[in-house]
Amino acid sequence: MRLRWLGNSRKAGQPLSSHIYHTEIIADVLVPERGESVRFFSRKLIRPGKLRGFANKDLRESLLFCFYLGVAATLPVAWWAPVCNWASTFRRKRHIRKEFVGYDAAVKAVLGDHVDTQRLFRNHLAAEHHRRLILAAHLAPGRWSPAIRIEGLDGLREALRRGRGAIVWCDQFIAQTIIGKRALFEAGIQAHQVSVSFHGFSESKFGLNVLNPPLVKVENRFLKSRIVFERADAYQVTARIQKTLKENGVVLMTNTIHAGSTFTEATMGKNGWTHLASAPANFAARAGAALFAMSTLETTPFREYRAIVSPELKPGTGEPTPRPTGDMATKNLVLQAAYILSKRDRLLEALELQPEQMMAWSGASRLTELSDQPAVENGAS
Repeated sequence: MRLRWLGNSRKAGQPLSSHIYHTEIIADVLVPERGESVRFFSRKLIRPGKLRGFANKDLRESLLFCFYLGVAATLPVAWWAPVCNWASTFRRKRHIRKEFVGYDAAVKAVLGDHVDTQRLFRNHLAAEHHRRLILAAHLAPGRWSPAIRIEGLDGLREALRRGRGAIVWCDQFIAQTIIGKRALFEAGIQAHQVSVSFHGFSESKFGLNVLNPPLVKVENRFLKSRIVFERADAYQVTARIQKTLKENGVVLMTNTIHAGSTFTEATMGKNGWTHLASAPANFAARAGAALFAMSTLETTPFREYRAIVSPELKPGTGEPTPRPTGDMATKNLVLQAAYILSKRDRLLEALELQPEQMMAWSGASRLTELSDQPAVENGAS
């Protein structure tokens, strides 16, 4: 079954910068103790996209980068949030026209009809500017020192004492990209980030060489290493992740479903659906590494942040995942599905705290209800 993928609409005949994929259902896997199923999908690249030299948004992102560098360097922190709110109004009508209907449906499907989605959407647009200013604050002269409170370190350190490594599965909240890594680093955790080559603000050649490197450079301050995922080099990347876990390392994986060849779908909240990466659950099931969820939230704009590392995700018996032997070393979809549902629960808890800070919402409908459309991928960041 070929399924539509979420991507920017383009006029007929216009060259695509996105890859085209054939998406199929692998299996619906029941988790008996939860009474829920998780749907697993696979994707196969059927037409590579054309890499653009310069994307439409690159000029805008360049101007915003320079603008926020100036804000971070010259204005007091008390002014930063009002500036972001003001800047987010410039294209608000366009965003509302193009994005609000889907956002409204997705948020209400997860959180319920009582949610004021218009207010959330305005705050979400402002939060996207907070993300840019967080980057600028790490690059501008002077030392910006927000209060970062990290929770759940005891569980992570206990897992590392068992000597089989740990995977920290990070959600796509606006503060996670930099502040989440900084929280772990300042707590003494040296982590390895699994990343994609186009991590950042743009997927054009200009973005790859000009716009994205400052973000990567800042993140790397707080990492032991970066494991860059290339689809054509999946075996070597997998081997490196496994080696890191065997050496009792901490591997950070972001909940992006774009990088791997499989992903999952599960129920979410009231009557919504969410799409979750399968790679973290797969590595935990195969390697016996401890798996944790992580969400980093901005509690007071640019002054206070809360980094939440969940208790260890222990599906089934509630005991730590046993060391893989024999058939357990291969994919165990039931165990993976149990991990997926545990992760889903933690994501929902974080969403209920700060929904406007979530960067990527899934649709209100099942992916299979949007069939017979081109499977267009919008890229990963």
